Amino acid sequence: MADVNETINGLLSELRRGTIVIGVLSQLSEPQYGYSLVPVLEEKGVAVDPGTLYPLLRRLEKQELLESKWDTNETRPRKYYLLSPFGREVYAGLCREWRNLIISMDAIMEEAEGGERDGSS
Repeated sequence: MADVNETINGLLSELRRGTIVIGVLSQLSEPQYGYSLVPVLEEKGVAVDPGTLYPLLRRLEKQELLESKWDTNETRPRKYYLLSPFGREVYAGLCREWRNLIISMDAIMEEAEGGERDGSS
C-alpha cells in the first residue's frame, strides 16, 4: 500500500522542479554568483540543490536568458549571472502565465470542492 505522505512528497518534488526556473530568474535582476542564489531562494521557500542549480544556470545562459561575467578580483574567481534583456522579457511572460495558471488551478480546485468562483454553492 502506498504511503500518502511519501506520494505527496514525490509529487511536490515534481511541482517544485517546474518552479525553480521562475525562482532563479526572479533573483537575477542584479548580478549574483551561482552559490549565492541557494540561500536566497531557500529563505524564500524555494529549496534548490547546487547540483541542480549550476546545470540550470548554464542552460538558461545557453538559451540567452542570462548573461554571465567572471569576477577574478577576489581570491576565488566567481561567475556572476544577470538577466539578459531577452531574459527579462521571458521572465515577465512566465510571470503572466504563472498568474493565469494560478487562477485556472484555483477555479478547478474550487469546482472540485463543490464551490463556485463567486462563493455560491
